[in-house]
Formats: sequence, C-alpha cells, structure tokens
Amino acid sequence: MKIAAKVPMDVPMELHAVNRQKLHSGMCKQLESSGRSAAGLILLQGGEEQTRYCTDHSILFRQESYFAYLFGVKEPGFFGAIDLATGKSMLFCPRLDVEYAVWLGPIQPPSYFRDLYQVDEVHYVDELVEVIEKLRAGVSGWLLYLLHGQNSDSGSFSQPATFEGIEKFEVDRQLLHPVLSECRVHKSNLEIDLLRYVNQVSSDAHVQVMRVAKPGMREYELEATFIHHAYRYGGCRHCSYTCICATGPNSSILHYGHASAPNDRVLEDGDMALLDMGAEYHFYGSDITCSFPINGRFTDPQKIVYNSVLDAQKAVISAMRPGVCWVDLHKLAETRILEGLKQHGILQGDVEAMMKQRLGAVFMPHGLGHFLGLDTHDTGGFPEGTERLEEPGLKLLRTVRTLEEGMVITVEPGCYFIEPLLVAAFKDPEQAAFFVMPEIERLRNTGGVRLEDDVLVTADGCENLTKCPREVWEVEEVMAGSKWPISPTLNGVDQVK
Repeated sequence: MKIAAKVPMDVPMELHAVNRQKLHSGMCKQLESSGRSAAGLILLQGGEEQTRYCTDHSILFRQESYFAYLFGVKEPGFFGAIDLATGKSMLFCPRLDVEYAVWLGPIQPPSYFRDLYQVDEVHYVDELVEVIEKLRAGVSGWLLYLLHGQNSDSGSFSQPATFEGIEKFEVDRQLLHPVLSECRVHKSNLEIDLLRYVNQVSSDAHVQVMRVAKPGMREYELEATFIHHAYRYGGCRHCSYTCICATGPNSSILHYGHASAPNDRVLEDGDMALLDMGAEYHFYGSDITCSFPINGRFTDPQKIVYNSVLDAQKAVISAMRPGVCWVDLHKLAETRILEGLKQHGILQGDVEAMMKQRLGAVFMPHGLGHFLGLDTHDTGGFPEGTERLEEPGLKLLRTVRTLEEGMVITVEPGCYFIEPLLVAAFKDPEQAAFFVMPEIERLRNTGGVRLEDDVLVTADGCENLTKCPREVWEVEEVMAGSKWPISPTLNGVDQVK
C-alpha cells in the first residue's frame, strides 16, 4: 500500500514562551508567599554534545528536557535565563571557532537565535558573567536561581548550571526545581496539539507494523518498520525510548529490547507480539503499546488474556476525570483483569479476596501508567508531600496523585505470565488457592499482553490521544489489510473516529 509523505508539524515558538510565562508566574507566587522579593535570575544550562567514550564520534544530540521546555533550543552548548523582575528571556549561545564552519556549517550570529527562538535577548556564553552583573547591580536580595532536584523515577538529580565566575553570585538551588517540575505536569493547549501530532504519527506507525508482521521475520524488523515510518512520514528523528519488540515468551519481559536482549528473536506462527514503541517530535514524546497475534488471528486463550487487559483499559479510561485518584484506577485495572481470568476458569475464588492478597501484582507487577510529555516518565509524579505505597504492585506506581485537568498520563494495564512471580505465588498458600493449575500451566511461557494509550485529562473527562486498533476484530481486520480507521460497515458497528 502506497503511503503519501506528510508535512511535519510546524511547532510555534509561542509554545515555549507560554511555558516561560507559566514558570515566571509560579516563581513570583512562591517568592511572594515566602515574603521574598522577585529579584533575581532563573538560569538553566542546556545540554552538551557527547562523544562515544574516548572517541571523537559524536552521539546524536538531544536537548536536556527542562531546557527544551523553556526555550525549544535544539543546539548544544547554550544557557538560558529569565529575569524575575521583568519576565524577559535571554539565551547565551557559544562563540564558535571558524573551524565549525568548515565541518559543521554556517556560524550564526546571536540575532539569528533571537529570531529563531523568539526570546528577548541573545548574548554569547562568554558574556554571561557581564550580563548577570549588570542585572544584579544595586538590587537588594538579588539571587541566581539554579535548577537542582531529584527525579522521582530515576533517582538521579538534575544538574545546576555552572560557569566560570559563578562564585561571584549568591545562588538558590532549592526553589526552582519543584516549581518548574510542577509546571510541566499541566500541559498548555499548544503542548497538547504537539502531543496529538506525535501520537498520531506513532499510532500510524504501529498500524504499519501490524500490516507487515508475519512469521519468519525478526523482532528488529518490526522495530525498523516503526522507526522508518515515524521518521519518513512524521519527521520524528528520535524515539521516546528504546523500542520494546517482544514476541512469544519475550513479551513477559517488561523492558525487553535492551542491549542484552536486542529485539532479535525470530517470529513464530502462534506468537503474540507486545510492541511498546513511541516516536518523539520537537522534544515531546509518545508511549504506545500494541499486542497482537503474529499470524493475524487470535487463538481462544489469547483472546481471554487480551480481552481481560482491554476491558481493564476501557474501564480506567471511562473513569478518568479530575478528582479521581490514580491509585484507585490502578486497583480498578487489577480487578478487571482478575475478573476476566476468573470468568474463563484460570482463577477461582473471590476477586475481592484476591485483591487483599495482592494477586493482581502477580499478573501486573508494574504501575498502571505515568505522566508523559518531554520525557517518557515525565516530571511531577511524586511532588513534595506525597509518599510511595509499600504493597506489591502499588510500590512501583510512578504517581499516586489525584487527576487534574491538563495532565497527560499513560494507561497501560498488562497481564503477564512471568515465571519468577508465578513460582513465588505458587509457594504462597493464600495466593496459590486462587489458581486453577491446569489452566495456568497452559499459559505458562506464553508471555503477556499490554495495551498502552496516552490520555489527556479534560475538564469533565478525558481524551484518548492514541488512535490504534484495540478490539480483537479491529486488530484482525487491520492485519488482514483493512483501512484504518475501519469502515463503519464492517462488523455492523459504527467505528468512525
């Protein structure tokens, strides 16, 4: 099927101006509430180009996310600043040697970056101290606000800006990080438009992968199809994360696709595929998982597991709206999966009792989802004052917050048959009583199913940004060659989207 190339989205720099205004307002409110004057400069350092170990081989550069959020700068070596007194924005670009023009292209003046990124001023990095000294001169209580704080997912710390001469200035490394992290949690309309775009590109790429998948291929061919489609037809040079192209038993390995498991298994007739892949465009990402049978037709056991997960996902999305607690939605997903397995004779007993014994964590050991934006696991999952839960399954939640309008969060329930977790559950008398062992044995070593959509919380509900086939009949029709979205005449159901 011939696919026409698309014109990539033109992202307005107003998006980053809005982000800067949000941060400026948030910082001023924080300072006012603590009785401090809004005197000082917010200063961030952009990312630096890296090489492969000790070689001169440059790794493809991707801007540091906080810096990208505020300035949209794609080049390395920049600093960016916002004057708290006036709200004015500044960039500081590196002063490049003439050799740069020989090897890497034209050397642009500061005015070029001022117009390109629509900031108020641009200076050279070597003028940074001079500019800061002028801003500070004669102002009482003036501080340099630097970004430093812990990422609640990785445990790593963002690095505060550093430059020669910084010791001349009084700095604050505490206030900026929580304010800026919270700014990123609630998306602006321009950010939402961008996330809609990258979700559509990624959804289309997943559909293309479904169309080409067949026994005898290798997993990395599916990965290559996704990357090619997202780049050629969507302009997405980066993926949001390492592609997970798991088939057969590999689909029970939650973060398959890493260097030691490089998406290289041969696809076999009868396999289920679990493909977790998302494109990134202008720093903003997507995170989508599709599960489907490699031969294009679900077996009855595959339908049981798949529909249990799909029912959980639909229940969660239907319940999403401001004021709903994410922990409750996670438990809802677990409940629906357990109910589905019980309905088909794989489990037995009372589902409420299963929940008390945390049986859901045996089949879905990960959290229901995570915030999404400039990072796959975006900021703000655990702001100051929130605590992690300790129960199995719940302790791996990436947020325990109550939903609010403007949040974008993934909904990714899964049901997996993971050998170490099953063995441990079999040894626990209270959990083992729920298993129908002959049925469990049939599903061991079959892998797992995950369905993941990216969902925006709206004022009165939510909007699913992901547009992939989900119903069993939709997946089978698309894999058989039907157009997507599917014609409303198929299956007797109106499926126009």
